[in-house]
Amino acid sequence: MHKTVKWLAIVAIAALLSACGYNDFQTKDEAVKAAWGEVVNQYQGRADLVPKIAQIVKAYATHEEATFEAVTKARSAATSFQITPEVLNDPAALEKFQQVQGQLSSALSRLMAVSENYPQLKADGLYRDAQSQLEGIENRIKVARNRYIVAVQEYNVLARSFPTNLTAKAMGYSVRPSFTVDNEKAISTSPDVDFGGKK
Repeated sequence: MHKTVKWLAIVAIAALLSACGYNDFQTKDEAVKAAWGEVVNQYQGRADLVPKIAQIVKAYATHEEATFEAVTKARSAATSFQITPEVLNDPAALEKFQQVQGQLSSALSRLMAVSENYPQLKADGLYRDAQSQLEGIENRIKVARNRYIVAVQEYNVLARSFPTNLTAKAMGYSVRPSFTVDNEKAISTSPDVDFGGKK
């Protein structure tokens, strides 16, 4: 008799937790963490590739010290950023993460622009291979970021919808920040196009 009551209590608690969305929060929370892990993995892959690309370009463009220094500093800042679980819940930390990754993207763009001035570099097999790897990583970063955005969206809908928002408040599941574009203000206005004609 005692065992029967115990099992009935367990079943009742399980049904109650399921009905209030507790299990859904566990599923969505794990999905967000997994998506974030893939984002970090792809950014780390890019950071690992940067020294190889910089070394190859440096062999040809020996007078571009400022560019190499900027790439080195940006990579150092990106890899020294501490990725903790708190980043997922902290808008300021996520913004900082995006900022250091954006600085590395900018430094890489300058490095690739330098490489355009050295035709013999573009014919180098190692450089072509590294550039191809970088393009692949950049595409995978975009995919990983998109998946993270979707995972956060699904989690936040659950956290803000009734009645699961009550569970969110009771269990401490707060709304999470998501990625935004780095230059939202700049791209909100139409670009000026000058075709060189007279007004």
